[in-house]
Amino acid sequence: MEDFEHGIISAVGSAWLGTLITAVVIIVITAVVGHLLTKFLRRVLNYSDELPSSSIFINIGRAIVWVVGGSVVLSTCFGVDVSAAITALGIGGIAISLGFQDTISNLIGGVQVSLLRIVSPGDNISVGGAAGVVKDVNWRHTTITNSKGEMVVIPNSIINKTSLVHLPPTGKVTLSLVVEGGGEDLDERAGRIEQAALAAARRVGAVEAAPRLWFTEVVDVGFAGSLIFTMASGDDATPAKDAVLRAIAPLTRQ
Repeated sequence: MEDFEHGIISAVGSAWLGTLITAVVIIVITAVVGHLLTKFLRRVLNYSDELPSSSIFINIGRAIVWVVGGSVVLSTCFGVDVSAAITALGIGGIAISLGFQDTISNLIGGVQVSLLRIVSPGDNISVGGAAGVVKDVNWRHTTITNSKGEMVVIPNSIINKTSLVHLPPTGKVTLSLVVEGGGEDLDERAGRIEQAALAAARRVGAVEAAPRLWFTEVVDVGFAGSLIFTMASGDDATPAKDAVLRAIAPLTRQ
C-alpha cells in the first residue's frame, strides 16, 4: 500500500514538474522574443523616416508577444481552450469597453496621432493651453517639455479633440530690426549683417540654418525687416539671439 501511494505521489510530482519546466521555458522564450522585438522596433523607428518613433508601437508589439506567449502556456501546460476564452472575452467586450472607455479612447488616439504623423517626438506644439516639445507618445498620453523644463502630460484623446498648433522649431530665432539709410548700399549692408550674425551665433553653438535678412517695410528712418536663423539646439536660441543682436546693432545704424 505504501509503495502504491509513493508511486502515485511520484507520478503526480513528476507531471507537475514537467508542466512547470515547460511553462518556465515558454515564459523565458517569450521574454527573449519580447526583448529582441523591442530592440528591433526601437532601431527601426529611430532610423526610419517613414515610421514615427513613438513608444506606443513598441508597447503594442511587446503586448502582442506576451499575449501569444501566455496563450501558449495556458493551452500547452494547462489545457485551456484559448479560442473559447477569446470568445468569452468577446461576449464580455461591451462591458469591458464601457469600464475602460478613457483607456481605449487614449489608445486609439495615440495610434491615430502617431500613424497620421499629427504629432511626432521632437515637434514643437501647442494644445489645450500647453506648449512644448513632444518627448513621446505612448499608449495613454503624450508627454511634452515646456520652456520652463516642466514635463506636461496630455491624454491622447485630448489631442484628437482639441485644436493643435505646430509651432516653429525651438531653435528658430526671428529678430526684428530696422536698417537706417536711404537704401543706396542696402544689399552690401544686409550681407555684412548676415555675416556678423552668423559669426556671433556660431560662438554660442551649432547653427542649423544660417541667418538671412528679409526686408518687409519702408519706414521713416530706413528699412524694416527680420533676421531669421535656426540653432541646432533650442537651448542656444536665447543666448544666440542676444549675441547676434549685440553684434549687428552697430551695422543697422547709418
